Amino acid sequence: MTHSWERPASFTLQNGLQVVVIVDHRTPVVTEMIWYKVGSADEKSGKSGLAHFLEHLMFKGTAIHPAGEFSQTVGRIGGNENAFTSLDYTAYFQRVPREQLARMMDFEADRMTGLILKDENVRPEREVVLEEFNMRVANNPDARLNEQIMAALYLNHPYGRPVIGWHQEIEKLDREDALAFYRRFYAPSNAILVIAGDVEPADIRPLVERNFGSIPAQPAIPARRVRPQEPEPAAPRTVTLADPRVEQPGLRRYYLVPSATTAAAGESAALDVLAQLMGSGSNSYLYRALVVDKPLAVSASASYSSISLDPTQFAISASPKSGVSFAEVEQVVDGVIADIAQNPIRAEDLERVKTQLIAEAIYAQDNQAVLARWYGGALTTGLSIEDIRSWPDRIRAVTAEEVRTVAQKWLEKKRSVTGYLIKDTGAAKREEKRS
Repeated sequence: MTHSWERPASFTLQNGLQVVVIVDHRTPVVTEMIWYKVGSADEKSGKSGLAHFLEHLMFKGTAIHPAGEFSQTVGRIGGNENAFTSLDYTAYFQRVPREQLARMMDFEADRMTGLILKDENVRPEREVVLEEFNMRVANNPDARLNEQIMAALYLNHPYGRPVIGWHQEIEKLDREDALAFYRRFYAPSNAILVIAGDVEPADIRPLVERNFGSIPAQPAIPARRVRPQEPEPAAPRTVTLADPRVEQPGLRRYYLVPSATTAAAGESAALDVLAQLMGSGSNSYLYRALVVDKPLAVSASASYSSISLDPTQFAISASPKSGVSFAEVEQVVDGVIADIAQNPIRAEDLERVKTQLIAEAIYAQDNQAVLARWYGGALTTGLSIEDIRSWPDRIRAVTAEEVRTVAQKWLEKKRSVTGYLIKDTGAAKREEKRS
């Protein structure tokens, strides 16, 4: 079977800017996304949260386009825009009527090197980020548990630091930090421009040349990002987070596993299939074992984050029913893993999950923004356009034996951190005593 999607056009400017054009003529709309190959894992130790802080500051304007003009223009023409930071990349996007693309590109090229930061802009924005930290992390027990698991999973690699940063380090970030980071990493040679929508590749090239062509490359940026790597995991770890706001106790286990970029041939696709088999939907092994067969949990799932420059996570989560202990749930989880590691997967199960995964990839073609995100995320973490396009073929090629092998090799207890989210009843009682 051939793919339903065409190969995106791709070219690279002299200054190193890689451009990917995904043609989609169904609506007169275009999505422009610029991806910088820098994320929180590229920050210096002690400066956590800097990549994300700079993402906020990128909206503060330039000499040509003062603060607010870019966003107001996008709003006025009925478009939408946003930005996001991850461990490995920072991306900015606008989705606008097709005829507005040239204008968007002018704005985006201008802020690649023209950002102007004044202390009176930087300080209030730092307060905004601290407020976001309070909302998204401090007041969210789920997010706090995730933060604690990641910090325990990565002993040496910067993925152990939260993208948003540690509170006491965010407080100290200043204008100089942001500008140094910006000058170091924001350059055409460290970026990928993805244009998806109602465009012709032949028209895009002159447009990109005109806007980005004269921006100098940044030769100081190394071709490969080299980070401290994890030692061979030696001991399973557990973390317990107690919070008075927890309504539903939760169990989460993360395993340190290879990403699509670091895996041996075929391994990443086998991990995709394994995650789907174990924990996606009501037919999955974990759901059947924990929610259907002996109802010990209200939910159960598994996922694998393949898009990552360095080793990534395979995650399992379950919410025990009232009165059910974590130990009972874990015993079943361990049993499901042992069963997969020891016995070949049933052919019909393997076919079902492969079909589901490939169908999801095909549905994703229906949304240009999803497609642009897919390519951007994969390309900034070391994959090629060919890797992205051949993914369905690699899924199709996964054998039952390969699934068994990855389960055996990577879902090993000592490669894991198990997190328990529990209600802190003591806090409520302590409050009562005080009052």
